[in-house]
Amino acid sequence: MPREFINPEGMATPPNNIYHHVVKVGNTVYIAGQLARDLEGRAMFPGDAEAQTRQVWANLEIAVKAAGGSLTDIVKTNTYVVGAENLPKVRAARLAVQPPERRPTSTTVVVAGLADPELLVEVEAIAVIGD
Repeated sequence: MPREFINPEGMATPPNNIYHHVVKVGNTVYIAGQLARDLEGRAMFPGDAEAQTRQVWANLEIAVKAAGGSLTDIVKTNTYVVGAENLPKVRAARLAVQPPERRPTSTTVVVAGLADPELLVEVEAIAVIGD
């Protein structure tokens, strides 16, 4: 089955170009962990888990659209949150940005930190495009 490797416009290039943001295999789309980064790769909204979550989901939308899908095609997410105190903010932002129908399955893990200490939230996703 052919594979398509995508780094969508509107997202920072992965650090050192060591991976792709999106890999599409058939109608399944794998989206690398997304962070709240601007186009130059700098952290956005340091210390604000809610704003970072909104940006992460905006990045997920860019990623899934680049593969021909939409947020409703996302079927699975893994969310990594720095500090349990940030969980309510992350959950509130997710409810606000996710489509109310066809919400994906989800795993959320509280972690001690992410690769960039200014970032509090990372989300990776799998989407299935089409019926």
